[in-house]
Amino acid sequence: MKQNPSRNDKEEIRELLRLYENLKNGRSHSFLEEENFEKLVDYFDDKEDLTQALEAAELGIEIYPYSSLLLVKKADLLLATRQYKAALEVLEQAELLDSNDINLYILRTDAYLALDQQEKAVELLEEALQLFTGEERLELLFELSDVYDDYEEFEKVFDCLKLILEEDPANEEALYKICFWTDFTGRNEESIKLHLNIINENPYSELAWFNLGAAYQGLKLYEKAIDAYMYCIAIDEKFDYAYRNIGDAYIRLRKYKDAIEMLEKVLELSRPEEVIHEAIGYCYDRMGQYAQARFHYRKASHMNPDDSKLYYKIACTYINEAQYESGIKQLQQALRIQRTQPEYNLAMGMALVEIGEYKTAIEHYTHVIKARPKNVKGWSAILECMLKADMLENADEYAIAAYEATGDKPVFLFYRVAVFFAQGKTKQAITQLEYAMSKAPKLIKKLIELQPRLLQHPQVVELVTRYKRSNSL
Repeated sequence: MKQNPSRNDKEEIRELLRLYENLKNGRSHSFLEEENFEKLVDYFDDKEDLTQALEAAELGIEIYPYSSLLLVKKADLLLATRQYKAALEVLEQAELLDSNDINLYILRTDAYLALDQQEKAVELLEEALQLFTGEERLELLFELSDVYDDYEEFEKVFDCLKLILEEDPANEEALYKICFWTDFTGRNEESIKLHLNIINENPYSELAWFNLGAAYQGLKLYEKAIDAYMYCIAIDEKFDYAYRNIGDAYIRLRKYKDAIEMLEKVLELSRPEEVIHEAIGYCYDRMGQYAQARFHYRKASHMNPDDSKLYYKIACTYINEAQYESGIKQLQQALRIQRTQPEYNLAMGMALVEIGEYKTAIEHYTHVIKARPKNVKGWSAILECMLKADMLENADEYAIAAYEATGDKPVFLFYRVAVFFAQGKTKQAITQLEYAMSKAPKLIKKLIELQPRLLQHPQVVELVTRYKRSNSL
């Protein structure tokens, strides 16, 4: 039978600890090799006993003063205990013994960053890049990219990752990271060239195909993005993020049925997520399949019951089906979470108007106006509600207020015309209409939409005809 390696390791460390205690206590016949001290330092470090680890490193250095490895371990422990300047001094000693140890540069970088000396960290790493090749050079480039990230020099992060992939096109860590930084920096064209070169060398790199698709998507070249993602999933049919992005691309192209197929594949491959159900709901919504849209919006809301937006979306599906009472109940849920949200209040007002609850509708429209006084929608909605409800006493005042609040939008001149006609003030209505037509004649459509019978009013017809002739409307 094979011996248990774990048991052997435990026995070895027990023996080392015994010898170490003997050595510290000055007992005879206790001797430890340099590598034994390294093991002891690692043992105490793993146990998070940094005091003991540092003591073991210092004792080892007393016995082996030319051990660069023990000096490096001591410096690492000094960094962990925030003794940054002391760590730099120890690293200088270690460099005199072995300047080819990459850890010298990594640890000195950490010390400089902790001391807020970014320029020294960058200078050191750039110098080190000239000394190392292969895997060690790549490690330094990753370190340099992290330094640039910490100090928000994001373009240089992308540059470092690009250099890594030019030297090692199959480097998975760099392939994963550069996708994010391409999107963040917007350097999609460079990413496309880089990944096309990688694919030429390694056509079966699913990450390269995915990144290529993401770069095309960043440029809104959705068809090309989908083609690249399709190669990605041909290589790895369980690459769920590719299906997500294909779904998003299809949504952008308004190919909702195709988008649903891709997003449902995501649900098969990974844990159900609110955002996926919401996206599927959106697709069904756009296709006019409101019951299916509700089903997925509800799934999403069960996962995140505090997301008011989902109740609003469910409400809109009911309102689109003229199920106003059901829509109102969902809007009440949304408004419990965000009482003054303008879109929710606007939708609530519209639903209440449909069931004849005009006064309550006006209360909700008032919230919209308070939140967005320069927005036309809220003012238009409250004026139309007043006209429908025959609440004409204050309607003209609201129309004047709307005109002023929105920066003299001429549409509200036509609302005043509608109010005057509704009040039976024909002379004032015609005078106001003539003024409104002089400002924006094409908006006569809004007046006709509000009061279609005015197409039969002779003075209105005569005025419109005159403007058509003189302005070639």
